Amino acid sequence: MNRTDVLETDAPRGVVGLRELASRHALLPLRLFLGVTFVYAGIDKLTDPAFLSASGDGSIGDLMRGVRDTSAIPGLVDLSLNSPVGFAVALAIGEILVGLGALVGLLTRIAAVGGALISLSLWLTVSWAVTPYYYGNDLIYLMAWTPLILAGAPYLSLDSVIRSRLSRRTA
Repeated sequence: MNRTDVLETDAPRGVVGLRELASRHALLPLRLFLGVTFVYAGIDKLTDPAFLSASGDGSIGDLMRGVRDTSAIPGLVDLSLNSPVGFAVALAIGEILVGLGALVGLLTRIAAVGGALISLSLWLTVSWAVTPYYYGNDLIYLMAWTPLILAGAPYLSLDSVIRSRLSRRTA
């Protein structure tokens, strides 16, 4: 018996149950935060006519041209500049799909990989030159997706409902 076994054995039954419940649902606040944030970011991009322009104040084109020389991967920025509006729409739709996947817990690991890739590409391009590095939020989002890549959404998710129904069929 190790120290945590002793502590849990000494704890009142309700406390142990509460700890177990909290542990089981620990990723839920992260899923909700990332899901809402990414859905909001995608909708915000799609409804901002200035952002969805190749040039002008607040446009995706001007943003990408502005970060091109300070990004870690200028070739990725150049690729986006081939069709800045198409890139902005694809990014926004990707953010919405990733956010919805996280919110409802459907294909959560795949959604989390998508969110991590979006965050990684934005970190390496848009926020690469931000100093100190911890002021750039894209790196933080990249790290926040990691637990969902590893664990998925085992509880309170469509993934868990599907898994449960499949296991009943095979049993």
